[in-house]
Amino acid sequence: MYDVLILGGGHAGCEAAAAAARRGARVGLITFSTTNLGQLSCNPSIGGVGKGHLVRELDVFDGLMARAADASTIHRRMLNRSKGSAVHGPRIQADRPAYRAAIASLIADAGVTLIEGEVARLRLEGSALIGVHLASGQSIDCRALVIATGTFLGAKLFCGLDESPGGRVGERSALGLADQIEELGLAEGRLKTGTPPRLDGRTIDWARLQSQPSEPANWSMSAFPFGRRLPQVDCAITRTTPETHAIIEANIDRSPLFAGAIKGRGPRYCPSIEDKVKRFGDRDGHQIFLEPEGLETALVYPNGISTSLPKDVQHDFVRSIPGLERTEIVQPGYAVEYAFLDPRRLNSRLEHRDLAGLFLAGQVNGTTGYEEAAAQGLVAGLNAAAHAIELASVTFDRAASYIGVMIDDLTLHGVTEPYRMMTARAEFRLHLRADNAATRLGQLAIDVGCVGDDRRRAIEERRVGLVGATRRLDERARESELSAEGGPVMRSLREWIVRPEFRDAAIARLGDGVGIEEVIADAQYAPYLQRQRSEWVALREDRNAHIPSNFTFAAVPGLSNEMVERLSVARPESLAQAGRVRGISPAALSALHFALVRAAA
Repeated sequence: MYDVLILGGGHAGCEAAAAAARRGARVGLITFSTTNLGQLSCNPSIGGVGKGHLVRELDVFDGLMARAADASTIHRRMLNRSKGSAVHGPRIQADRPAYRAAIASLIADAGVTLIEGEVARLRLEGSALIGVHLASGQSIDCRALVIATGTFLGAKLFCGLDESPGGRVGERSALGLADQIEELGLAEGRLKTGTPPRLDGRTIDWARLQSQPSEPANWSMSAFPFGRRLPQVDCAITRTTPETHAIIEANIDRSPLFAGAIKGRGPRYCPSIEDKVKRFGDRDGHQIFLEPEGLETALVYPNGISTSLPKDVQHDFVRSIPGLERTEIVQPGYAVEYAFLDPRRLNSRLEHRDLAGLFLAGQVNGTTGYEEAAAQGLVAGLNAAAHAIELASVTFDRAASYIGVMIDDLTLHGVTEPYRMMTARAEFRLHLRADNAATRLGQLAIDVGCVGDDRRRAIEERRVGLVGATRRLDERARESELSAEGGPVMRSLREWIVRPEFRDAAIARLGDGVGIEEVIADAQYAPYLQRQRSEWVALREDRNAHIPSNFTFAAVPGLSNEMVERLSVARPESLAQAGRVRGISPAALSALHFALVRAAA
């Protein structure tokens, strides 16, 4: 008997397994292949704008992704460095084998039991999950199960008009489980993702291309970098050409996307190259980043030309791109279409509302990206352990974390296309910076008992450092500005730091130390942050009333049939959530609030 079983060894599954184990649960992780834990299936990168914020938040809870990223980094960039710190996006390129090795080591350290096999069916007792049946005939009991099947649930691979079962090239599809999910009425539909061809870097004319060097190593993804620092490599930039587009257009009928073979919708913010050519026909070129996949391989990932066109068409259009005229394709690009479940049927703990003990995380919930999957894995793992061994459940506030924003968006609105985290999704993004994740979430991580002693000390030391840095920020100092009487003006460094002409001098007076950069950013954003804090207070005072899970919205006077239907589908857990359900008017929210108050009286 396991307390928690994890189905799937991708980013969501690994984070869920380790998180549950950190809370004291006995955890088993079932995967097709134990050698593929934490596989970077598509882009060999971690982080970015919004995504990097999720990785930093994961790290506060002693998550795996940030540490594995630091152990495998071969190229790093802080995206949006020229903009405000709220939208700085830490992003790294990883050595694929090194990343996989780091994840395997961290999973082993967590004490997770690895089980190689295929889950054929779930074992249910009424409306409760009690275990799984493997395709081998073995049955395994558990108190909670996290399904984190990624792109493998009922998956098909497409390259041109050829299709075959599989969730990743060379690997199987979870067909038996997909059939049961369909039988139970849990499947919502199908989504699509894709990957570009892998190129032989020895056949690329690098001298003709714009080089993009790695930044100096003055930051890391994790507060506790794991493993030795690897040598850094350059990436390069090129572009498609009108000739590229002509080749694609001439063969568009051979694309499964446009031939109707693929029914699922792909990610809006990461379209295939054939989709770009069709949608943006007025452009004469699309940027491509050539990203080496490791230190001991010649493979290069051409970021920007994801495709499912036939192999011969890929060969021709790749060779029409500057610097790639003689390039050899090692692995053709392909698309994956897979089944997903409706995340609106989950609560904020990612537990299914209708099947006790069943949790879901990752692309099976309709998201795209390693970081979104890993963050869901953390939430599902923490709460699966809570369910199994009777601990306090863990929820994330959207006002305090990007994890909370994502979970709230998914469970309230669901998805019609793969969901991707962006800073624009967070109404409190000026506060939700990558540099203050530990301040925002550190106490929660300690309270739920999923961090080690080193992390706990670091969180507490940072808290003390912030107090000292804030005290220094409020010290008064003279600057060259003169008062009406002609003498130097005395102001606090906090006041000087928001004046562009005195900012550098004020920052120099603050010096170095724990939390300095964070308090500087807080001071610069202070007017906006104050307005946001006022909004949070009003929200919590007026809209934090709990809505029972069995609440009957049809019994509320003043709600239209349409609003009753929308609320019944979304099943918000509070008035704040109800207010974000599409189409719910202020009058309807007021009626609902009145009904809740009356019911509680």
